Amino acid sequence: MTPDVIVRRDGAAGILSLNRPRAIHALTLPMVKAMTDALLAWRDDPAITAVIIDHAPAPDGDPKLSRGFCAGGDIALLRGSALEDGGARGREFFFHEYRLNHLLFTYAKPVVAFMDGITMGGGVGISQPARWRVATAKTRLAMPETGIGLFPDVGGGWYLSRLQGRLGQYLALTGARLDGAECLWAGLATHYLDEAALAQAKARIAAGESVGQALDALAATPGPAPIAAWAEAIARHFSHDSLAEILASLARDPSPFAQETLATLNTRAPFSCAVSLRQLATSLTLPDFAANMAMEYRIGGRMIVRPDFAEGVRAVIVDKDNSPRWNPASPDGVAPDELDAIFAPLSVNRDGPQQEEWTPL
Repeated sequence: MTPDVIVRRDGAAGILSLNRPRAIHALTLPMVKAMTDALLAWRDDPAITAVIIDHAPAPDGDPKLSRGFCAGGDIALLRGSALEDGGARGREFFFHEYRLNHLLFTYAKPVVAFMDGITMGGGVGISQPARWRVATAKTRLAMPETGIGLFPDVGGGWYLSRLQGRLGQYLALTGARLDGAECLWAGLATHYLDEAALAQAKARIAAGESVGQALDALAATPGPAPIAAWAEAIARHFSHDSLAEILASLARDPSPFAQETLATLNTRAPFSCAVSLRQLATSLTLPDFAANMAMEYRIGGRMIVRPDFAEGVRAVIVDKDNSPRWNPASPDGVAPDELDAIFAPLSVNRDGPQQEEWTPL
């Protein structure tokens, strides 16, 4: 049976190929652990000079199974954990996934992620820490968590808060998808390659050429980034750290972009949006990525056991009626003390005897 992550060497490259095509390569705990083990083994191996993260080819080239780099994390496990064990398995998944994210962020050897296709949630978590991030015409990057009652985790607080012009706040709240040209424009990708050049890029890296040199030599110039046309509007409307103020700002603007964005935000979980705004604001005050991941672990373990998460997954993934009943139903219902509790340090008395703060490897 073919593993869900194919771990192999090719010349000077260690290669991690995600291999769950029917789930758009969504990450499971065994996949996270397999990637972590490989990275630790290669860290001090002088024969490995670079690490490549990509997805395996689809069986028989089936285009329906070639849509994504990584669609996210194991939502079924998280929902099952929330409903069955008070979130214990979900917290275990986050603990190890965030350790993988941090290991990639601090890895001494160059890592290149080929974001060829859908790159969402957990896929962002294993691509954004890479020193080199390659977008293509098929790239569709998003952090859509507020649509299922969660928040942009896996380091999203760190990456999104540091984007230009409040673009991160817009992406965090709306879950908007960026194409390859937009990822390059925003700085979420370092290079844009034509799909036909991907194999050559990987071969040159495996042959020992530096990652940057290989990608520079093959880089293509994409078309315009559509999101750039709305940069000023995004910076203006999302300049607030209050969801109510963002909604009010959009409501005053009759432009199609503002009204479409307003309509989108009205479908998102108000509590998740409030958490996301505080997450991004807080991340800018933190000393390093490890502190950011410790914050997100506190948030994640608590958010998966709130009613909004089970309801969001039901509405979007299980029943697919896209009519979630959020609690609270509006920004006015977000209680400040409940928001404070989501970010508070973990406490055995409050959070249960199995809780502990997140720590890096």
